[in-house]
Amino acid sequence: MTNGRNPVIQFTDMSFQYKSQQKPTLYDINLTIYEGEKVLILGASGSGKSTLMNCINGIVPFSYEGRITGSVKVNGKETRELSIFKLSNEVGTVLQDSDAQFVGLSVGEDIAFSMENNNIPREEMLPNVLARSQKVGMEDFLAALPFYLSGGQKQKVALAGVLGEYMNILLFDEPLASLDPKTGAITIDMIDQIARDGNSTVLIVEHRLEDVLYRPVDRVVVMDAGRIVSDSTAFKLLCSDTLRSYGIREPLYIAALKYAGCDINKINNLEYLEKIDFSDIDKEKLLTFFQAETGSNELNLGDETLRLENVTYSYDKKRDAVKNISFSIRKGERVALIGKNGAGKSTIARLLCGISRTDSGDIFINGNNTKPMSIKEIGEEVGFVMQNPNQMIVKDIIIDEVELALKVREYSPDVIKEKSAETLRICELYRMRNWPVDAVSYGQKKRITVASILALEPDIILLDEPTAGQDYRHYMEIINFINKLSEQYHKTIVFITHDMHLAIENTDRAIVISEGELIMDDSVFMVLSDDETIDKANLKQTSLYTLARMLNISPEKTIEHYINYERMYRANEQ
Repeated sequence: MTNGRNPVIQFTDMSFQYKSQQKPTLYDINLTIYEGEKVLILGASGSGKSTLMNCINGIVPFSYEGRITGSVKVNGKETRELSIFKLSNEVGTVLQDSDAQFVGLSVGEDIAFSMENNNIPREEMLPNVLARSQKVGMEDFLAALPFYLSGGQKQKVALAGVLGEYMNILLFDEPLASLDPKTGAITIDMIDQIARDGNSTVLIVEHRLEDVLYRPVDRVVVMDAGRIVSDSTAFKLLCSDTLRSYGIREPLYIAALKYAGCDINKINNLEYLEKIDFSDIDKEKLLTFFQAETGSNELNLGDETLRLENVTYSYDKKRDAVKNISFSIRKGERVALIGKNGAGKSTIARLLCGISRTDSGDIFINGNNTKPMSIKEIGEEVGFVMQNPNQMIVKDIIIDEVELALKVREYSPDVIKEKSAETLRICELYRMRNWPVDAVSYGQKKRITVASILALEPDIILLDEPTAGQDYRHYMEIINFINKLSEQYHKTIVFITHDMHLAIENTDRAIVISEGELIMDDSVFMVLSDDETIDKANLKQTSLYTLARMLNISPEKTIEHYINYERMYRANEQ
């Protein structure tokens, strides 16, 4: 026991090897989680985080067979001696892949599913479903089919499904992966409320460390290559080199403090920016850092490559998903298309690549109107990496998936081999090239879809939430390659994203969509410093903005300086 609390999850010398693999995924896991604890689990894609979670909820070994050695206990009982049904009464899970979790034909049915299983009377169930949907902002979609929702909306429905469930243990696998920043903050609030009100034990697997630390956690467990490499408090973790060593992104304000030469070991409440006492910090170092000259990024852009003119589109002819949108993008430009879940970003992507066609208005690619063009013709110039990899992957083996489009376009065998090998190496998938797609993690599936599009080298590349489910190291490898395509080959890159780190570090401009309308088109640092735009688009102030306000300096100049310094720092590292 710790502080009088009972252990509810216990791993003792536990290892696990999937039936389809030659080596274990988990090695010698020794971990105890106590009643009422809130624990964050970090690690690179493929480090074993999701497998660890699945050992707790019974998916391993009851759905994914394999060999377990050692012991895994939940509430004192060996999981292998129970069943998924028995474990589901004690362990609730919100999966990273929300499509795999839906069971109802409507949002309302899906939220009500667990209550139906528990024979909750209808008169009690209906107001409960409404209350849960309101908490996640989905009350207007109760009759909608879950599979037609955006990725972020699906994540909200999955979260609503466990709200109010008085389970002893709740597991959240990448709960922020598809959510806009403001909804992500609300989700972290909800998880924190659940943990405190119900005294539930909560485990969160997530890459977005800065966003999770919006609310306190008791411990942070870091995994690498199937092993636990760190188990400590957030403060100790941020003061160490563990994050950088294992490819995990540091919070922006932590990076800024380090760049400025501040001794972060002496800063009380380091893990919670708004509670930091600046008497612990050499403010002059920070002010000097933010006022130093870093130069500006000279953009060498080509001619206009993409233009939308007064584009409007509706799925049901009743409600416009996008309304009278106009903007243009030049060759070699990197643009972030940002806005809240359901704002119309993914709809614009569908229109750009020809999957959907405008109700009114025109789209031009390299000066050509796309109306008479086929999807294949548009696809020669526009590559689209979808948000959900399961909607793109059609082959069973990784290398077959990456080679598919090249074969359809009748490249020679030598060219196919060269192009597929190059992108597989860049996306760190080459050693797995002959693996079954089903044997890899959701984050690795994302990389497969990125590799399959990058192999074609289209002039315009649309990436819908490319960083969702990706750890920082793999994310940077992909992004560095994409940036190289932009800088050296003048490829036009459009990131459809909620990841403000991605926008800050890797784009030249942000186009902001709200309720299907364009509300701002400006530099990233101007967008992320505009309070009205941030509120309308469900964005969230970055920690750089908060740091600037605490220092009484300009947020616009602070964010711009950080962008320039970060890019200069990364260029010197390479």
